[in-house]
Amino acid sequence: MENLETPFDADKQLIIAEVRRFVDREVIPVAHQLEHDDNYPIELIEKLKQLGIFSATIPEAYGGLGFDFTTYVQVVEELSRGWMSLAGIVNTHVLVAYMIAAQGTEEQRQRFLPLLAEGDKRGGLCISEANAGSDVQAITMTAVRDGEDYIINGAKLWVTNGVHAGIFAVLVRTDPNAQPAHRGMSVFLVEKGTPGLTVSRTFEKLGYKGVETAELVFDAVRVPAVQLLGGSEGAGFKHAMSGLEVGRINVAARAVGLAQAAFNDAIRYAQQRATFGKPIAQHQAIQLKLADMATKIEAARLLLQKAARKKDRGERCDLEAGMAKLFASEMCQEVTLDALRIHGGFGYTKEFNVERYYRDAPFMLVGEGTSEIQRLVIARQLLEQYKI
Repeated sequence: MENLETPFDADKQLIIAEVRRFVDREVIPVAHQLEHDDNYPIELIEKLKQLGIFSATIPEAYGGLGFDFTTYVQVVEELSRGWMSLAGIVNTHVLVAYMIAAQGTEEQRQRFLPLLAEGDKRGGLCISEANAGSDVQAITMTAVRDGEDYIINGAKLWVTNGVHAGIFAVLVRTDPNAQPAHRGMSVFLVEKGTPGLTVSRTFEKLGYKGVETAELVFDAVRVPAVQLLGGSEGAGFKHAMSGLEVGRINVAARAVGLAQAAFNDAIRYAQQRATFGKPIAQHQAIQLKLADMATKIEAARLLLQKAARKKDRGERCDLEAGMAKLFASEMCQEVTLDALRIHGGFGYTKEFNVERYYRDAPFMLVGEGTSEIQRLVIARQLLEQYKI
């Protein structure tokens, strides 16, 4: 299907084409088995490192490729077309790298970004807690100053890359009495192996397999003050929300890529499967589904590209990112279900990839903020724009 977004320059087109070839040759042939075995894709991760995917958005001055987000979301689409879990491993990493590049001190950028660009140390984001998911300001994890260090105590849930990440961006309370609450929050960069940091458990999931989702416990974890993101307390909520703008754009890209995979399989199967003397693609009922699926995917892609371009301009884009994430994730759920229906009984079996797409799609509805939260974000921005 033709992409309608503004054409990229030749170098970026070559990179996207290379990722597309990688997905076709290296990912799609093994994704089905890796997903059903729920195995961490060590070999694919090594190949992603060689392609430079983990350095994609890191500035060239720190060893990265320096992609803009308009290019990056195309890469995410392609990875998700092959296996959505791969894009999840990359997403959390990119979020942490972005927060360091955009909000960190120069010392932090020079210390952490080259390590992240190599891909050997990957990033993990620690925001949610048992009683603080969508309500980020309800977190209870604390960091208390102790000389030249801070002591962090608490636990974080739903940490993608929780087992295999090497550098975690951790949202904490540095001033529990601050009003409003977000003014007392800060982000720390905590390295794997720091005494007191442990993985207490990982979660078995409906889909989104092969990538770990973990609970991390911080028991008197001592972190040097120089690892306070940005070097000053109180900006953590802003740092986290800026990172989540990137995360929501990424989830929208994942949803588009996954839906595209479902559509590709469905339109291929519809031309191979015959009923009543002709391919089911010649039946009007199937044609209507295919038309709606393709239209929804293209609409979501355009919303995604608009959000990415605004982020590239350095502008606030929570409205656009929220719209893209909301529409794309809901669209993905609808398209994967239609793909399953087009496959009929075979769509419900593990012989075809559509059952995987159908299990992976719900993650996009809740990851990086539920659809309901996106609607609230969108509504607040609209009321501000159309204020009487």
